[in-house]
Amino acid sequence: MRTRGGILLTNIVVGLGLGFTVAGIGFGDYAELNRMFTFQDLRMFLAFAGAVAIIVCVFALLRVRRTPGRVHAGVVPGAVLFGTGWAISGGCPAIPIIQVAGGYLPAVVTIAGIVVGIRLCRWANGRYFLLDRGSCGL
Repeated sequence: MRTRGGILLTNIVVGLGLGFTVAGIGFGDYAELNRMFTFQDLRMFLAFAGAVAIIVCVFALLRVRRTPGRVHAGVVPGAVLFGTGWAISGGCPAIPIIQVAGGYLPAVVTIAGIVVGIRLCRWANGRYFLLDRGSCGL
């Protein structure tokens, strides 16, 4: 039987395991990520590519299929902003949490930027763009 407590405990354990693994690989270290994005050290890039390859294989084995539908106009600019922010800040939205947990307090600025960015996106979309929010929950 699935209970809220059981699901929460599972999420915490899996999240801690993922955070420990990601930090151990080096994805929580700004210098490592900078070397990856500037192609000075391909170790991190290859680790990321390997993770993508593994998930593609798992999805194929489980026969997970993409839900057919159109890609709305916000996907491309959103992807560009996400990648640019990742390259500048040294982390996707989860990495600053790992950085703060590891004692790197400047990552708090990145977390604040993520919160402000999400709020600005919601505001701009509601006022100007009116894009279909789909499953992304703008």
